[in-house]
Amino acid sequence: MKVLFIGGTGLISSACSALAVARGMDVTLLNRGARSEHVPEGAKVITADIRDREDAAAALKGQTFDVVCNFIGMLPEQVADDVALFGGGIKQYIYISTAAVYQKPPSYYIIDESTPLCNPYWQYAQNKIACEELLTAAYRKNGFPMTIVRPSLTYADFRLPGFINSRKGQYTFFDRIRQGKKVIVQGDGTALWTTTHNTDFAKGFVGLMGNWRAIGHAFHITTDEVLTWNQMVETVAMAMGVKANICHIASDYLGRVMPNEAPGLIGDKSQNGIFDNSKIKRFVPDYRATVTFAQGVERVLNWYDSHPEAKIIDDEWNDFVDKTVAQYETIFD
Repeated sequence: MKVLFIGGTGLISSACSALAVARGMDVTLLNRGARSEHVPEGAKVITADIRDREDAAAALKGQTFDVVCNFIGMLPEQVADDVALFGGGIKQYIYISTAAVYQKPPSYYIIDESTPLCNPYWQYAQNKIACEELLTAAYRKNGFPMTIVRPSLTYADFRLPGFINSRKGQYTFFDRIRQGKKVIVQGDGTALWTTTHNTDFAKGFVGLMGNWRAIGHAFHITTDEVLTWNQMVETVAMAMGVKANICHIASDYLGRVMPNEAPGLIGDKSQNGIFDNSKIKRFVPDYRATVTFAQGVERVLNWYDSHPEAKIIDDEWNDFVDKTVAQYETIFD
């Protein structure tokens, strides 16, 4: 089976492309070549920008693929270009959306694929909903062979996202915990979440590739392990042999002092995120997430120990956290 990954070297897609190669698929990655360290051995690479349609069409000229997977389509006009570029020439198009599209707050505590799509807080989620609607219309009207996949909070050995942390130096979060400094957790930290290792996500994703029964369907793929944000922070601290020093700050307040993070906090992380994975298990019977969060944290810490150059500390972020904590505690304590 010939597969084209648009992207293929990111946090989620790198695990999917590696597993696809390992399962004997003929994998080609189309990207700008910015992350060559995550290209799996055995994959071909086409260097082009999919958002430059003339460049992409020229780079793909004469190429044929059974399955095309787009990991980086953010806007409906980008997805519309994909429909025009690949329509009629492929057997399946898999679009990576996000579980943030689901109604917030959910009307029922367990989310499945029938949960309404409505997130009024986050433009990113609204754009993804628009992309899904465009693909659904293309499937209904013209038989475009689309499958939609919605990852939730997914992480990798080389990155543990999700916590309130520096974007410049991810290791800053670990360093604060190790030193006993306060780390911020939104709300009271009791919102329930699922946090999925990218290698587990890849099992479900690759199982959908070339799976004709999945055409026209949407799936989310997550672990079945559910933890509170407090438990996740405490798990990180235990792995480092220390006790977490958590400062709980109301999400609304954080949204005011961190306006760029507000949509994701209010429209996602401050809500419960518990997912029913029955559907992906029906379509991919051998799908099962096996990496627990505790195991995943150990893997992340081991990765940092073997990549000391990645242990970047963001001093500006540390100052911001210290000031934010001090101000909040002055007002509310």
